[in-house]
Amino acid sequence: MHSDHGVHEGELLYVYAVARPFDAALPDGVRGLDGEPPGLIEHRGLCAAVSRVSAEDFNAIPLQAHLEDLDWLGRTARVHQAVIAALATVTCPVPLRLATVCRDGSGVRRLLDSGRARFVPAIERLDGRIEWGVKVYAQAQPTEPARELKAATGRDYLRRRLGQRQSRDETWRRAGTLARTLHAELCERAEAGRLHRPQNARLSGEPGENVLNAAYLVPRERSEEFVAAVRDRIPHIEGVRVELTGPWAPYSFAGAPGDGQEER
Repeated sequence: MHSDHGVHEGELLYVYAVARPFDAALPDGVRGLDGEPPGLIEHRGLCAAVSRVSAEDFNAIPLQAHLEDLDWLGRTARVHQAVIAALATVTCPVPLRLATVCRDGSGVRRLLDSGRARFVPAIERLDGRIEWGVKVYAQAQPTEPARELKAATGRDYLRRRLGQRQSRDETWRRAGTLARTLHAELCERAEAGRLHRPQNARLSGEPGENVLNAAYLVPRERSEEFVAAVRDRIPHIEGVRVELTGPWAPYSFAGAPGDGQEER
């Protein structure tokens, strides 16, 4: 841990998460954005996990450009998530938004004070709980090669194209029905559920169209039961795929209900 939380000229403090002060050591090997173990700044019963970062990268104007660079964004997000995952092994962290930065230690303490009304209830609500993600995809079946369609007569061409469209529509209908029923069932098994925007296939790299992108808050001791319930509901429906991810620190539930997401 850093013993000196002062920053040099041209540096800022990147803040990953807020938690109650704790004595346990983080797992060996966890590194922040500066390549060093993250430091802790304690203030009035709360602490923030931080790293020193370059103002050349994290001041407002360069940061805006970086946030449009998917490679940079991916690298930063992986470190951000790794630090929070390490914190989750020893405490209950409330994750902050990616690229939350303060000028110095005093700025971090002001952040803790200004957010106290959110951080304290969130820690109490999330302690002992983890997040699981569930996604449902509709994946269109392979279509006939264009050259084969072109070789067909006009009537056959239209018939085959209509068959392809009907097959795609039926796959999406089945995926949508599954998504609605699965989300309702999992909300009954979880303490809370949140619907996120469906992921863009070009950004996620996942095949198919994302029709459900949901997160569920589950007590740690009921986690195995929840996972078993999801796996029992994975369908054998052609063109429909269910993906379970986690366990995660409860990112989706760290803010107040209604922070741009639908909570059930």
